[in-house]
Amino acid sequence: MDTQANSGSRYLLRLILQGAVAAVIMALPVRGADAGEQPVAEAVAGGPTGALAEELSDIEKRTIRIYESCSPGVVSVANKAMVQDWYSMRVYQIPQGTGSGFVWDKQGHVITNYHVIHEAAEIQVTLRDGASYEAVVVGADPDHDVAVLRIQAPEAALVPIPVGASRSLRVGQTVLAIGNPFGLDTSLSVGVVSALGRTIEAMTGRSIREVVQTDAAINPGNSGGPLLDSSGRLIGINTAIISPSGSYAGVGFAVPVDTVRRIVPELIEHGKVQRVGLGIEMIPDHIMASMQVEGVGIMRAVPGGGAAKAGLEGVRRTAHGGAVLGDVIVAIGKVPVKSIDDLAAALDQYQPGDEVEVAIRRGKKRYTVTIALQLVN
Repeated sequence: MDTQANSGSRYLLRLILQGAVAAVIMALPVRGADAGEQPVAEAVAGGPTGALAEELSDIEKRTIRIYESCSPGVVSVANKAMVQDWYSMRVYQIPQGTGSGFVWDKQGHVITNYHVIHEAAEIQVTLRDGASYEAVVVGADPDHDVAVLRIQAPEAALVPIPVGASRSLRVGQTVLAIGNPFGLDTSLSVGVVSALGRTIEAMTGRSIREVVQTDAAINPGNSGGPLLDSSGRLIGINTAIISPSGSYAGVGFAVPVDTVRRIVPELIEHGKVQRVGLGIEMIPDHIMASMQVEGVGIMRAVPGGGAAKAGLEGVRRTAHGGAVLGDVIVAIGKVPVKSIDDLAAALDQYQPGDEVEVAIRRGKKRYTVTIALQLVN
């Protein structure tokens, strides 16, 4: 009896303790969604709708907004070439490469790099919604690696990228690149402006000046895509990378949007960039270097041209059949000129009919003349 009584007492005590613990647990405040914290199951699963957005930083929210608003304006550009099988004599169309581009306006103009469409027999542009259109080349400027295409897409499907400015960029400010690296459409990478005023070489051998350098990841397939500032405005066209492997290595380059804004309207209107000149024939750089003379030597001032009207002189023949160096151009305005490439870059900023101050060295003397620029065919 005593053993049974003790066993029953212990069983009763255990029931009392279990009930007390349950009561304490039930009495604890519930700290779920209503209390400002997610239940564990919901937290692991991602939480209720909107909970993640509340935890994002302002910078993340801005990045997401820019991507969502601008990515519909980024396109894929496929370059297809025609090849001939010399055994069957049949002609085949094969993919030659892919790149990126972006919508410029509601008229269907699309901007990309010239090297993306180089030697293309057919160009296909694919929008974010998956719709593809055959594109025609409206105009191209290989010297600045810029090309304008046009597609016949519904106006509602075209989302132009807002255009900003590159002249006010600062090293360290945030930039975003959207494109199709390795064929992976509308991929986003984020970085900073890592340097300004860089110079890269175009396919033509011509220098592209004032290029924007960034550490935002740019890989094969990104070429032609937009580089955006932290407000979602276009500040450049992603163009080239420095990489021993051909893939991202931390240094990418973009053609500055100030150059793009100047070139694109001319390409749309004329199909090419209207370049200006001084009305001269120039001495090749290597000959000037062999004479240890810095600047652009004038071989001949074209009769009736701006340089001839300003009294500039070219190479002169001596009585004994020799040659005497004539005028040497050493500056356009305040921009020093050391080579033909320097001269071309300096004149890029002007239009036909503009007057510029040209610094000339004749012998040991230096003087300045004003020359009216003329259109170069």
